[in-house]
Amino acid sequence: MKTIQIQFTPWDKIYNFDPGDSFLLIGDYVVVKTELGVEIGKVIGFKDLPACPAGKPAGRQADREESSAGEESEIKEIKPILRKATTVDMEKMPDEKQKMKTIEDCRKIIVKYNLSMKLVDAHHSFDGSRITFAFIADGRVDFRELVKDLTRHFSRTIRLQQIGIRDEAKLMGDFGHCGCSLCCKRFLPGLSSITSEMAEIQQIAHRGSERLSGICGRLMCCLAYEQNGYKCSAEKLPPIGAKVNVDGKRGIVVGHHVLKQSVDVEFAPENGSDGRTVVEVDLNRKKK
Repeated sequence: MKTIQIQFTPWDKIYNFDPGDSFLLIGDYVVVKTELGVEIGKVIGFKDLPACPAGKPAGRQADREESSAGEESEIKEIKPILRKATTVDMEKMPDEKQKMKTIEDCRKIIVKYNLSMKLVDAHHSFDGSRITFAFIADGRVDFRELVKDLTRHFSRTIRLQQIGIRDEAKLMGDFGHCGCSLCCKRFLPGLSSITSEMAEIQQIAHRGSERLSGICGRLMCCLAYEQNGYKCSAEKLPPIGAKVNVDGKRGIVVGHHVLKQSVDVEFAPENGSDGRTVVEVDLNRKKK
């Protein structure tokens, strides 16, 4: 089953919807009905899901959403889009000036309650019934009284959504160490998991976390770009500790040079010498 991937805000999750007979392109806006109400979302991609299981009616294919902890949450029905958004639909959404007014009003009320939270963005639902505020905080925040005050002030249903510092960087944008605009702001549809293992396999972990981290303070997203290439190249090298023969001599592999496709081989002392010898061996060299 082919679905379209829709995102309502840069800091929200990606949701799958059934496009039906609609012809859509990446970047188009569509009107959809969610569990919380009618929304306008942006098409950011397409995804093929497994065929509908036997006994389940067509058009009710289940989608498994992943929670932030990586655990599988409840199965949700994939809903169809209502229509492609028109110019009239887009004009109904608050403009940047109205949005900034909403954010400033919310910030004043946050100061009133002296809460340790940083307001990042606000999102108005298309049907006008709800405002969602995105914020950053170091820990849990008791915002029950804040929600009551915001509900009275805006006369809307209020949702507060805590996001991560990487989501803020994706939303606000900036320039990376390379001098270009942040990848997460320019073209990355989602924020994938970046691990220290990626730096280790690319043999740059010795540079330290400061040089490998982006402005968000987390490991840079670009570490994932060449991960598969490095991994495939590393698999061609004999493992550390493996015993190998080099020109008739027996040695032990003690180091890798992934890009050069060579290894450091340590040989036992010869002719009564005290120290061991380490030689870099090119795996593509011609054997003697």
